[in-house]
Amino acid sequence: MKMQSNTVLITGGTSGIGRGLAEAFHKLGNQVIISGRREEKLRQICSANSGMRYFVLDVTDPNSIRHVAAQTAREFPQLNAVFSNAGIQNREDFSSGRPLDEKGLLEEINTNILGVVRVSSEFMPQLAGKPNATLVNVSSGLAFVPLSFFPIYCATKAFVHSFSLSLRHQLKGKGIKVVELVPPYVAAELGGLGKTGGAHPPGAPQPMPLVSFIADTMKELAGDDDEVIIGGAKGFASAAGLEDAKKIFAGMNH
Repeated sequence: MKMQSNTVLITGGTSGIGRGLAEAFHKLGNQVIISGRREEKLRQICSANSGMRYFVLDVTDPNSIRHVAAQTAREFPQLNAVFSNAGIQNREDFSSGRPLDEKGLLEEINTNILGVVRVSSEFMPQLAGKPNATLVNVSSGLAFVPLSFFPIYCATKAFVHSFSLSLRHQLKGKGIKVVELVPPYVAAELGGLGKTGGAHPPGAPQPMPLVSFIADTMKELAGDDDEVIIGGAKGFASAAGLEDAKKIFAGMNH
């Protein structure tokens, strides 16, 4: 991916990986547009990064996506890179006998699956024909070897992996590069010990510091790989489909 002279839109840009990537691309002189649901947070980030812009965006709402896509086309017709990064991670224990959290379930699926599909679809016409056009979908190492604390989240990220493969194949020869960014367990707002009951599961990696993750990601994005796999996620991805994957799964979910 070209790392400078881009116009970059990043969903889920108010914290964690999204904010880290936004600020890293901003420092390289790119025009960066962040988006998310928390306008006050968006405003604070842009105030701290002169020249960065924002749009309020709820990726669970098709109308919101269409509206922001239209705004972007008007105000930033040079857009050539979109990061579909917004994500939600909920813990769900099917063994508990408790009723399913329907609200949380729909929010997770609408954000992690339908949000990625709709953002890809709505922004595709703007990317088409642009120099160095790139669509980056953020999945997870858990797309390859799931952690049972988060059964829905892991499945949604497996969807992002599969969808990115199909999208890449469909867009081959169309001038739009589809990149899957595969993070490991990162010390960011999405995860955290509170999500796993206060302790790391046996076999689970320690979280990668966000600053290290961003530095490694920027370095790897500068290459030409279709799948940018960072840190501990490399072991998950390489083991997927092999006997080793069963061992990792058993260790993580013991």
